[in-house]
Amino acid sequence: MKSVKNHLMFIFPLVAILLAIEFYMVFGRITAGYEQRLKEGYSMLVVATKPLTLETLKRANGHIATLKPLKRRHIVEGVSKEMDTTTKEAILKRLPYFYDVGLDSYLGTGELATIKKDLEALAQIKRVETFGSSYASAYRLFSLIKLLLKVFIGFMGVVSLLLILKQVEIWKYEHRQRMEVMEIFGAPLMLRAGVLFRIAVVDAFLATMLTTGLFLYARSVWAPQSGIDLIEQKQEELFRVDDMGLLLTLALVIVIAAVYSVVISNTKGVEE
Repeated sequence: MKSVKNHLMFIFPLVAILLAIEFYMVFGRITAGYEQRLKEGYSMLVVATKPLTLETLKRANGHIATLKPLKRRHIVEGVSKEMDTTTKEAILKRLPYFYDVGLDSYLGTGELATIKKDLEALAQIKRVETFGSSYASAYRLFSLIKLLLKVFIGFMGVVSLLLILKQVEIWKYEHRQRMEVMEIFGAPLMLRAGVLFRIAVVDAFLATMLTTGLFLYARSVWAPQSGIDLIEQKQEELFRVDDMGLLLTLALVIVIAAVYSVVISNTKGVEE
């Protein structure tokens, strides 16, 4: 019973780390589409005195991705319905050129200000409107969520790692006599700590399987019944086959590093 409890005290913190890592990856995959929609849904209005080309704007700033001219005749028709054709044509000739400019990525408000400054530096551009207020609100909210998620994952990772190190120390004391006997017979450090590495590796596999099972359940059972459109549309993104390999690799790296650090630190303490 005590042995099972010790294993659980090692597996649960490791599962917490793996869950946090996988959740962060899933969050990134699911929200990638949201970021893409923010990028595609945002555009800048450029008013120019002369016709513009996409190449001209790209030379001014590399984040410019698309250039869509707005039909000036439709603008004239909308504001001069009661005027005669001659007057409309005269207004059309004096009217500046309007363009809808799209960006290549999801940018912060500071970068938007830089783009605006670069475009306004062109002689043929009269005005640039960024519509920054609504965009900034969505950007700040999304950035805050990502920051809080990173902080939470980092805090959980540190606490869980400390618990893992503490459990490795407990295992070391449980196998102290065996390791001391092997040391007397000249066994190298890695061989003396072999039992600890074996236990840790087995628990790493178990933790990976448990984490994989939880996310497979979420993808197959919870997601279709969640009632959340974004989750239902991105159901396959909740877990990928290659995620299991990545989680197992990370779990093995964590446990091997934990065992090695505990064994080395205790050995140095004895030598001193």
